[in-house]
Amino acid sequence: MSRSEAILARLHGLHPKLIDLSLGRLQRLLDALGNPERQLPPVVHVAGTNGKGSTCAFLRAIAEAAGQRVHVFVSPHLVEFRERIRLAGALVEEDALAAALAEVERVNDGAAITVFEVITAVALLLFSRVPADVLVLEVGLGGRFDATNVVARPAACCIASISMDHMDFLGDSLAGIAGEKAGIMKPGVPCATGAQAASALAVLQVEAAMQATPLLRRGHEWQVEPGEAGFVFEDARGRLALPPPALLGPHQVENAGIAVAALRAWNPPWLTDAAIAKGVASAEWPARLQRLQGRLAARLPAGWELWLDGGHNAGAGVALAAHLPAWADRPLHLIVGMKQGKGAGDFLAPLLPFATTLHAIAEPGQHLAMPVEAIVAASGGQAVPGPTLAEALAKLPLAGPPARVLVCGSLYLAGEVLKAG
Repeated sequence: MSRSEAILARLHGLHPKLIDLSLGRLQRLLDALGNPERQLPPVVHVAGTNGKGSTCAFLRAIAEAAGQRVHVFVSPHLVEFRERIRLAGALVEEDALAAALAEVERVNDGAAITVFEVITAVALLLFSRVPADVLVLEVGLGGRFDATNVVARPAACCIASISMDHMDFLGDSLAGIAGEKAGIMKPGVPCATGAQAASALAVLQVEAAMQATPLLRRGHEWQVEPGEAGFVFEDARGRLALPPPALLGPHQVENAGIAVAALRAWNPPWLTDAAIAKGVASAEWPARLQRLQGRLAARLPAGWELWLDGGHNAGAGVALAAHLPAWADRPLHLIVGMKQGKGAGDFLAPLLPFATTLHAIAEPGQHLAMPVEAIVAASGGQAVPGPTLAEALAKLPLAGPPARVLVCGSLYLAGEVLKAG
């Protein structure tokens, strides 16, 4: 266990709940730390149920293509904790992370606080001390009372696709969840959003009017459409021909569009059409329709492909299913593992028609893995037990024609798969 991991393990005992959405505890700690949240480069704040991580990836890639130094804060991590904090383009070093954690722990002095609030304080402290030009800040959960919402005035905001998830914390209606996401809006700060269900969009519009927030809606203030060699983005500033997004899936055109809409509304002096095009074409984000080429892929016959996606809720299932017709040229074998408390049936329903075979798995070490039997039941009996990834791969009809294998259903599963290679 690293020094930073040991500190985090100790901090888990400071609050009885892993998640307790509020801002008071963190604001007290930030005040004691000298308010690093007021000493940041321009911030782009990103919320949403699905697509916020990909939107962050496009924002970072565009800014870096323009020669900017970019801080990034995202969650959760997949393989190692350092993935959450990127300082001026590079992952935080272990020594710097451990030192900042120790400082925050000392200043907090044993007061009640959640681990995510501590992590956010650490990130903000590091961001305030390392020079950079942009900070891409991803919401952890919800928005209104998320720890990242201590930033008083970002340069721009983004709200990616909203769907049903985390209902125990955010409410059991799409409108209620949208209200929590809308809580990141600030007066006069442009907020770009993708296509939303009518009930969610109505809430965003009301909140934007109350906050005097310029709301940039797909299909209204901006739009995307297919182009000759990619797609065309259009807003009040004009049309922009862009290459295909580096991240696969038709939903990534929207995520790229949200990033572009937010940046063009902010309009920093470094933003150019060339940087936008280069960033869209070069963005990277692990476990989002990522093709694997390592040890696990080597277990498959020549000509087979192994893919990984961390989508894990109803909206993610719909987004994945929209990409699968492009894979109709060969059999598709789905291997699914999910987190407890997720709607496995809603995630699986749009995918089932495309599956040649479906295996349910729960990996050793996978955080809060849903029992294999529950996934089988949610599939209506179409799935068969893996019950692990290695066993599921061994059960595939490897003597058959070249096929694709898609492992999906959980970011925690994705982390275990990436560790395995």
